[in-house]
Amino acid sequence: MDKGNQVVTGNDATVWINDSIWPDVKSVEYKMAGEFEDITFLGDPRTYKRYLGFGGEGTLTLNKMFSRGASILGKAFKTGIMPDVKIVVKIANKSTGKSERAILKGVVFSDFGASTEAKAVGTEELPFTFSDYDILETL
Repeated sequence: MDKGNQVVTGNDATVWINDSIWPDVKSVEYKMAGEFEDITFLGDPRTYKRYLGFGGEGTLTLNKMFSRGASILGKAFKTGIMPDVKIVVKIANKSTGKSERAILKGVVFSDFGASTEAKAVGTEELPFTFSDYDILETL
């Protein structure tokens, strides 16, 4: 099989927010980061790492078709009651039939707004953090 056909593309990605597919997603980025503390000892020039935990963050970029951010956060910011949100991201490869799928849990969107300019497509960015995840499939 041609190596080029084994590389995934965004054309075959799907994003669900609380079990609903969002067809207006232009891009999604998420990552988990380990949190480590530096450990040093007298007489030892090396720096060791002690694992303390992890955290996740990401951004959804949307083609502006709906008021996604305002719908999710407009009331939440005023009341202080954040909605319960989960995100599922599936990146598929039609050539190989394989996919990567992850569920992000404890999602908190941190801000909302929109961007538009003359002769350009309007977009909306929704930065978020998440506190847990499960890897459901790997390539």
